[in-house]
Amino acid sequence: MNLILLEDRDFINPDRVRLQDDRCRHIIRVLGAKPGDTLVCGRKNAKMGTGLIVSENMQSVEMEVNLDQDPPAPLPLTLVLSLPRPKMLKRILQSLASLGVKEIFLINSRRVEKSFWDSGVLSQADIERHLALGLCQARDTLVPRVHLKRFFSPFVKDELPELGRNKKRILAHPKAHSFCPVGLNSDTVLVIGPEGGFIDLEVQTLVDKGFESMTMGPRILRVETAVTALVSRLFT
Repeated sequence: MNLILLEDRDFINPDRVRLQDDRCRHIIRVLGAKPGDTLVCGRKNAKMGTGLIVSENMQSVEMEVNLDQDPPAPLPLTLVLSLPRPKMLKRILQSLASLGVKEIFLINSRRVEKSFWDSGVLSQADIERHLALGLCQARDTLVPRVHLKRFFSPFVKDELPELGRNKKRILAHPKAHSFCPVGLNSDTVLVIGPEGGFIDLEVQTLVDKGFESMTMGPRILRVETAVTALVSRLFT
C-alpha cells in the first residue's frame, strides 16, 4: 500500500483522521509505522499529501494530515470492456485504477457467460474495494467510474456514438489488419471484447458506429493482459 486512501468519514476534524479498519492494521502490522512517522495519504476524489501519526493502538490510528497536492492526471481514455470472468475482473479493475483510467463501461456480448452478471464482484462495494487497491498502489485518489451495461445493442447503438464524439475510436480485434498506434495520448474510446473475441455481427456493428478495428500483432492475449498492454501502448 503506497498511499493511505482516506474517506470523508475518517475525518474527526478538518486536519485529523482516525482509522479503525484494515488500514489501521496495515499501518501497524505491515508498515510497522509508529507515532512520529509520516505516511503518504490522500482523500478520496480530492487532494493528496502526508499524514503524521500522533497515536496508535491495535484498534485505531490517528494522524494529522496535510493534503496539498493534486493527484496524477487521469488518462484521456474511456474503456469499453466485455464483462470478463469474475476472478479476472478483480485484477483488471485494480490495474485500470493504477493506470489512471477513469471511465469504464462493462458490457455484454455474445461470448459473455450469463452467470458473470450474477457475480458478487459486480456489487458496488466489491467494485470500490478493488478500485481502491489500484489507487493505493499507484498513489492516486480519483476513483474511476464503472458503468454496467447488460444489453449490447442498445448501448452500442444509442450510447456509444455520443461517448465517441470527437474522439479516436478503436476496436481491439486480433483479426484486424491495421496496427494499434503507439503513444496516441489523445481522447480515445477503446473497445475490448471477451475471451474468444466479438462475433462478426458485433464487430460489424461497432465498425458501423465509427470504430476502427486494430490489432497489436499475431499473438492472442488473455483479456487482462490485453487490457494492460493496450492502455500502455496508447498512452506512453
